Parts: sequence; structure tokens; C-alpha cells
Amino acid sequence: MSKIKVENLTKVFGKKPARAIPLLNESKSKSEILEKTGLTVGVNKASFAVEDGEIFVIMGLSGSGKSTLVRLLNRLIEPTEGSVYLNDKDLAKVDQKTLRDIRRKDMSMVFQKFGLFPFRTIVSNVEYGLEVQGVSKDDRYKKAMESLKLVGLEGYEDKYPDELSGGMQQRVGLARAFANDSDVLLMDEAFSALDPLIRKDMQDELLDLQETMKKTIIFITHDLDEALRIGDRITIMKDGAIVQIGTPEEILTNPADEYVEKFVEDVDRSKVYTASNVMMRPETVQPEREGPRVALKRMRETGISSIFAVKRNRELIGIVDAADVRKLVDEGKDDLTEAIQTNALKVIEMDMPVNDVIDLTSETKYPIAVVDDGKLRGIIIRSSILAALSGKEVNLDE
Repeated sequence: MSKIKVENLTKVFGKKPARAIPLLNESKSKSEILEKTGLTVGVNKASFAVEDGEIFVIMGLSGSGKSTLVRLLNRLIEPTEGSVYLNDKDLAKVDQKTLRDIRRKDMSMVFQKFGLFPFRTIVSNVEYGLEVQGVSKDDRYKKAMESLKLVGLEGYEDKYPDELSGGMQQRVGLARAFANDSDVLLMDEAFSALDPLIRKDMQDELLDLQETMKKTIIFITHDLDEALRIGDRITIMKDGAIVQIGTPEEILTNPADEYVEKFVEDVDRSKVYTASNVMMRPETVQPEREGPRVALKRMRETGISSIFAVKRNRELIGIVDAADVRKLVDEGKDDLTEAIQTNALKVIEMDMPVNDVIDLTSETKYPIAVVDDGKLRGIIIRSSILAALSGKEVNLDE
């Protein structure tokens, strides 16, 4: 179910901005419209939907329109044209009182600049949104303390902002948003002012909190690594227009144009890809109905020195080595189960990051088994990882 739906959302800055709409309809560029009219296109006919509980990242270079777009969502900036639906309510059409209530209760915003009041204590800063809503002193203090505990700042409630590090101040900003208990969080370059290590910690913390909170988060960033790390889906913008929307894997493997290709060419794919992106089709044998001779023949035909043993429903049993199978054949035995190994086998889930898989490939002489619900879905060898990281697609049929 879509929590937020955006249709044809447009913002043009300047006098009589409606003059630019016919030119946008003719697919004129931002620079062409500026030259012809003196108007600046901030956002150009943006349309997308954000699902309930999704982290939806909007990214682009400076001037791409991403920060304008997020401010259009809660009407901090008034749109020139288009609609924004929150739970099927068109925010572009609500009156100012309703809009203020929505900002206070339904949509919280976390800025790059933490926006903390220097002469208020930390707990008082977190309480502020609830105070504006008229929540009683006891209730807002209780909610503020719960939020501070959630972000790991219990015990700092009586401190002042200048007594906290940058990362801790950003956590106060998150706690303030959480205290309001809004369904939607708008985060505009929320971590950009932080040092790299603190920034990574905050990204991890946001993902951990999301596991518990299940908020709908729209996250603005200019950093592709950050977008790929935290986004369920990513929107890439250029000159006010949306160029591509997709999952991190889709953005990396199927860039929409040269602009997106340039964005992703230097990305460390090992931090984004999962086992499912680099696995190959496994060769298998079913000990319930196939014996050592079938297993040995199959290994010879495919040029491999080990084969995976599975049940009829593809549930993984273990792996058998060619040398052990040859021994069974030489001894005239028909039962393959004597050769099945389990201790030497590395088994991982499909969603394990490739960065974590790389080390495992050096710890075993056998391919790594990739399973889903206990069933063998694929295998990983070092060469398949290298192929994927070099930008070559791994074919499950090979």
C-alpha cells in the first residue's frame, strides 16, 4: 500500500512561474527555460509512490532538485503544479490549519543542521514538538525519554546541545522526530555534516531503528554509497527531473542512461550486492534415488570435483567429493550417503552481503551453498564474485 503518492509535482521559481509549464510540456530543458523565461525549474513533473514502511532515498548532485522535492512533500515550499497524497489525502489542497497539524503529527522532518535549541536541555529539545501540540508536561516528558532511550541517549537528558558530539546531536534530532510518533520521516541530508565514521554509525543506527519503528522514511542525500546502503529504493534526479527509480541492485546493474552510469561506475559493489546477485546454478545429486556412479558421471560431464546432495524438494543435505565417490565405486557400493560431508560445507542465506561472502571463499575448498528456507538455490565460487564485482552479470543458467 502506498503511504505517499506524488503525481506530476512541479516547482518553478521566479515571477509568473506558470509560464514555464507549456515549455515543460514540450520537454524543454532546465537551461532552455532559464534562457527563454528567466525562470528556474526546481522540480520537473516528479511522479512516484512510497510504500508504507519503506526507506525511499532521493539523491542527486547539488542543484538536482532533491531538497526542493522533499520540501514540496510537506509544503514548506508551495508547488507550482501537481499533487502529493498522504494516505490518499491531497496535501496540495488542504488548508493551512490542516497542513500544520499534518506537519506536527504525520510528517516529521530531520534536517542536516540539527536545529536544536541551545538553551534547552536535551529532553526539552526532544519534547518541543509535543509541547507545540499541547501535550501535557508529564506525557511529553515520558515520550521524550522513551525516544532518547531508543537512540541510545538515556542519561544525557539534562545535558545541553553544546555538551554533545555532532553524532549525538543528530541522534537528538532523530529522537525529536520519533517522539512525535509521525508515520513519515523526511530526512534532508541528515547525516551529511557528520564525520565519515560517525556517519556510518548513524546509517547503521537508522537501519536498526527502522527494524523496530517501521516508519516510512524519505531520505535525501548526494552520496550514492549512503543511498545504496540504506535505501529500499532509490530515486536519482538531474536538473529537477527524475532520471531513474529502482532498488540498489537495479540501479547498479541496469542504469537508465549515461548519467546514472557515471554515478555508479566507482561504487564498491561488494557492499551492495548480496549472495543472490553472484550465485551460480548448482550441480546436484539426489541420494534417495541416485548412487555413486550417477554422481561421478555428472561430475565428469560438468568438469567439477564435488557435487551437492539434495532431497527431492531441493533441501540441502551436504556435499560429496569426487575422490570419496570414486572410492565407493571401486568398492562396489551403491549407497551415496557414506560420502556426504556436512562439516566442511559453508552455507549462507541469499541476502548475505557479498562483502561478507568474500572471506568465506578462502576458508573452504568447496563452493559455498546459498539457501533459502533450507533449500539449495545456488552456489558461489570466487570467480563468480569477481565477475559480478567487475560489472559482468552472473548467469544462473551457467
